[in-house]
Amino acid sequence: MTKREIILVDEEDNKIGTGEKMKVHQQGKLHRSFSIFIFNSQGELLLQKRASTKYHSAGLWSNTCCSHPRPNKNLIQEVKRRLKEEMGIDCALKEIFSFVYRTDFGNLIEYEFDHVFVGKFDGSPKINKREAEDWQWINPRDLKKDIKQHPENYAYWFKKILREVLKYAKQRKG
Repeated sequence: MTKREIILVDEEDNKIGTGEKMKVHQQGKLHRSFSIFIFNSQGELLLQKRASTKYHSAGLWSNTCCSHPRPNKNLIQEVKRRLKEEMGIDCALKEIFSFVYRTDFGNLIEYEFDHVFVGKFDGSPKINKREAEDWQWINPRDLKKDIKQHPENYAYWFKKILREVLKYAKQRKG
């Protein structure tokens, strides 16, 4: 298996180099990532349950899709490519904000400049079982209630981003 290179960035998201994905996470270097949130016409959010084989946050519920863009590729094309690969979905996507976060998983550190995208899709995804072991559409009200009752079932970054994404979705609806 080839080692995957990801983009190292500064605090303003300027590319400063590349690094091997696992080493970057072990060393806690700031790198570019993206998170995708897909809603349906009923306002429900599509969640994925991360595959139990993932190197961190395995088996946790998270946003529809997230990953790292490949070096020397267009960000929006990478976002669309990865959504199709992981969830079998092709839809229009819009970047709504970006932010930097850092969390320590013990032996790995997520230190990411995360670009957050939203899209609309009605239907059932065709999940890639290497990436996601399950999926569900969920009403934001029920999701917030479940996160409050069972925060351990959800990925760190997902809980960190969700409030802003739901605020955006509510503004667009109203």
